[in-house]
Amino acid sequence: SSSLAERALSLMNGFIIQAVATGLGLAAAAHWVKGISFTNLGSLVVAAILLGVVNAFVKPIAVILTLPVTILTLGLFLLVINGLMLWLVAALLKGFTITGLWPAVLGSIVVWLVSWVTLAIIGDA
Repeated sequence: SSSLAERALSLMNGFIIQAVATGLGLAAAAHWVKGISFTNLGSLVVAAILLGVVNAFVKPIAVILTLPVTILTLGLFLLVINGLMLWLVAALLKGFTITGLWPAVLGSIVVWLVSWVTLAIIGDA
C-alpha cells in the first residue's frame, strides 16, 4: 500500500513526462507545419502545460457537445476538435501563433504522433 505522498509524486512525475512529450510534439509541429510558430522556449513550455490543462478540462466537454457530428463522420471530427484545442491554446498564449484551422489540425496530428513515440520510448509513469 503506497502513501498519499507517493501517489501524488507519481502523478506529478506522470504529468511532467507528459508535458515534456507534448513540448517535443509542439516543437516538431512548429518546425514541420507552416503556420505554427513560437517566439521563444518559454512560450513552448507554457503551451505544453496549457495544452495538457485544455485537453483535461475543455476537450471532454467539446467531445460530448459534438458527439453527433463525430458519429456521423465516423470519428474524423475528433481531428478537428484536437486542432481546435491547439488553436485555443495559441489564442490564449502570447508567443504561440497558429495562422488557421488547417495548420492547427495538422499540428495536432504532429503533436500526437511525436508525443506517442516519445512516451513509447521513455514510458509514462
